[in-house]
Amino acid sequence: MTHLGLPDTILACLFDLDGVVTKTAVVHAAAWKETFDAFLRAYEGEWARPFDEVADYDEYVDGRPRADGVRAFLDARGIHLPEGTPDDPPDTPTVHGIGNRKNALLLEKIRSGGVEAYDGTLRYVDAVRAQGLRTAIVSSSANCREVLRAVASEDRFDVRIDGVVAAERNLPGKPRPDTFLAAAHDLGVEPARAAVFEDALAGMDAGRAGGFGYVVGVDRTGQADALYAHGASIVVKDLAELGDER
Repeated sequence: MTHLGLPDTILACLFDLDGVVTKTAVVHAAAWKETFDAFLRAYEGEWARPFDEVADYDEYVDGRPRADGVRAFLDARGIHLPEGTPDDPPDTPTVHGIGNRKNALLLEKIRSGGVEAYDGTLRYVDAVRAQGLRTAIVSSSANCREVLRAVASEDRFDVRIDGVVAAERNLPGKPRPDTFLAAAHDLGVEPARAAVFEDALAGMDAGRAGGFGYVVGVDRTGQADALYAHGASIVVKDLAELGDER
């Protein structure tokens, strides 16, 4: 292992955004809860079981592209809606309409509360780059670039594969490994020579499915056992625990 806490064979590090680099996972969960709870009350009545922003968020939406998260959660509740189109207004009862409502709420919350980064992650990224390893940000968010700019970190990553790029290239999202594989390809590194850093169970699945050399689970919510079960090589509470950043 290197002093960075990685196998000597690793040449590149692929980082998820929400929950790994920035403290936005909780904001995403709150936006999903507000969106789904309002929809469920309108669809099923006041007795509808609310969205659980820990269990339901982790199981169905965390790390997935927005529309995939909507489908997965509604399928679990036995609800099937028309797909609609990506341009559906936020009050439209379609998969894309619900997703757009969530995104509008997310942007409101980000603008009102700002965005914070995890200092331990930023120090670790800087240490990785100082040792000559290449870096990529891999996120399902279409707001990735704006969030990185908000925490002055866009230039910390050589490659960005986010929701916008994934749509342009027609890449399926996590738990499929395609976005991580695209990042490794763009960095010119074989998957076996790249490490994935993720806090989402879907991200663990993607790292395992893609044959990556090392998969670091970041446990921000007390789900270490689940991260290991989904393919983590190691689980830490913060990247500051790795290597010299302790």
